[in-house]
Amino acid sequence: MIRLVTGGVRSGKSQFAEEIAQRAGEKVLYVATGVPGDEKMQERIARHRDRRPKSWGLVEEEWDLEVAITRSGEWDACLIDDLGVWTANHVMRLSEEAIQEDQGGFEAQMAEKTDRLLDVLQDREAILVTAETGLGGVVMSRMGRLFQDTLGTVNQQVAKKADEVWLVVCGIPYRIKGGDA
Repeated sequence: MIRLVTGGVRSGKSQFAEEIAQRAGEKVLYVATGVPGDEKMQERIARHRDRRPKSWGLVEEEWDLEVAITRSGEWDACLIDDLGVWTANHVMRLSEEAIQEDQGGFEAQMAEKTDRLLDVLQDREAILVTAETGLGGVVMSRMGRLFQDTLGTVNQQVAKKADEVWLVVCGIPYRIKGGDA
């Protein structure tokens, strides 16, 4: 079963996803996409790490999620936190020239990566966390718009294949697709 948990920044989506993963079994693989680039990001990563059970497996992977998951062995559930950071990691690799000239090629590449990820997770217990991009205005910079558009496409792609989709607002989860958690 694939579950997508979405919401705004600091909405409680990661914590809710962790609660779902704990109910899925003892052997949980946590796939972290965050890169500790500055002090604030290091603090955020530490908060997530401190909150998780020590028994969970950890894979830190910012680029090739499907490869990391395939190599990780057997587990009861896989929690990926998060697709927004994963998408941002790929956007940040692009040159300014590539961003300026992009005509949808990057978005298509990310759609292919997302398909491969979903193929690996098919018929497994997986919880994917993402940031909701559809509630704010359009970002003014080209890089920001590329990120926003691409993440919106990734989110829609995952939501379409997911058995359940949850929206977390102010720490309160709302099921918007599928059955019980």
